[in-house]
Amino acid sequence: MSTKHYTLWGTPHSLYTGKARSYLIKKRVPFVELLAGDPRFLGEIVPQVGHMVIPVVETPEGDLIQDCTAIIDHCEARFPEGPAMEPAGGVQHVVSLILDAFGSNYFMPLAMHYRWSYRAEQDAFLRAEFARAIPTSLPYENRLAAAEMLMGKFNGFLPGLGVTPEVIPAMEDSYRELLGLLEAHFRAHPYLMGGRPGLADFGMIAPLYAHLARDPVPGFLMRTTAPNVARWTERMNVAEIADSDYADTSTSYPANDAIPETLEALLAAVFAHWGPGLLEDAAQFGRWLDGLDDPAPGTLVSHDGSRSVHPHVGRIDYAWRGVTMRRGSHPHSLWHFARAQAAAAALEGEARARLDALLERTGGAAVMAISTARPILRQNNVLVLG
Repeated sequence: MSTKHYTLWGTPHSLYTGKARSYLIKKRVPFVELLAGDPRFLGEIVPQVGHMVIPVVETPEGDLIQDCTAIIDHCEARFPEGPAMEPAGGVQHVVSLILDAFGSNYFMPLAMHYRWSYRAEQDAFLRAEFARAIPTSLPYENRLAAAEMLMGKFNGFLPGLGVTPEVIPAMEDSYRELLGLLEAHFRAHPYLMGGRPGLADFGMIAPLYAHLARDPVPGFLMRTTAPNVARWTERMNVAEIADSDYADTSTSYPANDAIPETLEALLAAVFAHWGPGLLEDAAQFGRWLDGLDDPAPGTLVSHDGSRSVHPHVGRIDYAWRGVTMRRGSHPHSLWHFARAQAAAAALEGEARARLDALLERTGGAAVMAISTARPILRQNNVLVLG
């Protein structure tokens, strides 16, 4: 592999930086990590990307890659000789993509809730973390003051994510259920797909590390109720694949395109918890599309025409776990989930039959059938119409 290093621009407390970092570590890509408060990031990188966002990976040649999916796709093509990060089996690949999209998108509001709804209980930690993103040329007390202002901005995102007093109990119930299923799985397996990490793990590590394992309040919850999940977050940040916690240290994916038995219960919960929101996201995307005068290819997917990492195309409300969820629609979820749908559509014969049987057992057939009248693409660091 190349001895020239990549640069990961991000912060320790950033959800998606955690995903990119974990992948680069496990793939053994040579990299250095620099903080987003670095003057070069603010003066050179941000203008090239087009908006303030992390993570950004800079290649040895100076090219910039934004978005974890794009980063992983680039490195998989650039370093084919590195450790395999995805099973070869077709059904396994589809399941990995589903869990990647689920972890990266569904868990994000939960992670934001546990960070900001419990801000008072963990304020000192959060201020110190956010101060790391402020240029070090400022005195530390000034950095803390600037961090306070930045925290207020992120705290203000909660209503748009659906985090309201009426919904919070249902959100916490959802998280505890998912945490319990993950705990059961990681008692038996070191990684989601078995003996080695893959896209499923990288999607899940995004929220489960930077927010839910590191922040004091959710970190205490994880360590006291799901210690094997906490151990997995540690495992995902070291290069070694094998782990002596388990009798089987074969570092392989299950043979014959099989799915770990403990993963089926998690997959059923994924469809049950995420499905209602995805269906309404797709419906709102259709309504937004119908309202456009000229939906030409390349049209920015945005309610107001502004560039955004996670845009919305209108607010939605729908029944969810005994409450009414009200939030901004999330076309990014549809874009990410479409990768799993495309992989599923490509399966044929016996593999397709096994996937259909798995979806029938886990209640996922209707969710996998979600469609949009126009594809959503990612170009120039934003979502656009295909």
